[in-house]
Amino acid sequence: MTEAVVDYPQCRITPLRMLKPDSAEALLNEVVKIPGIRRMMINGPNLPRTVPYGPARGKPNPNSNRKVIMVGGSEFELRVQVGTMIFEVLDDSVTEKIRALCDRFFTKFPYQLQTGKKYMRTQPTVADYAKYGPNVDPDLIGLMDPRNKEGPVIIQGR
Repeated sequence: MTEAVVDYPQCRITPLRMLKPDSAEALLNEVVKIPGIRRMMINGPNLPRTVPYGPARGKPNPNSNRKVIMVGGSEFELRVQVGTMIFEVLDDSVTEKIRALCDRFFTKFPYQLQTGKKYMRTQPTVADYAKYGPNVDPDLIGLMDPRNKEGPVIIQGR
């Protein structure tokens, strides 16, 4: 028997500029205080530890944006420069709380907050099945990159 899939609303914050690690840490620490956020994902350009191609291939890539940040009591290294943040929330009232937070946070440059149900996958794909098997945790679907050797960072909220 198949289980009913609950379609949770999603929202995406897209600032006009890429966020520096300190700004991203400050924003995410405020966001995790909002009750009703089920899952979140941070997207942006990759910040590799070593140069992936060219004459300096394999040498260390000194990038000041690859920092260890602390969000909601969990410490992790930023592997991307924060460009967009996607949230899956319990209902639309949580989206309005996120919008109010962003209105207070983004004062020096604008941002966009878009809502819908299309930003984060909710059903497993063939890649999910191939890497994680048929019993993949539904809360991790859409948050994992099958090519990445490191797993997702789990932040325990409220």
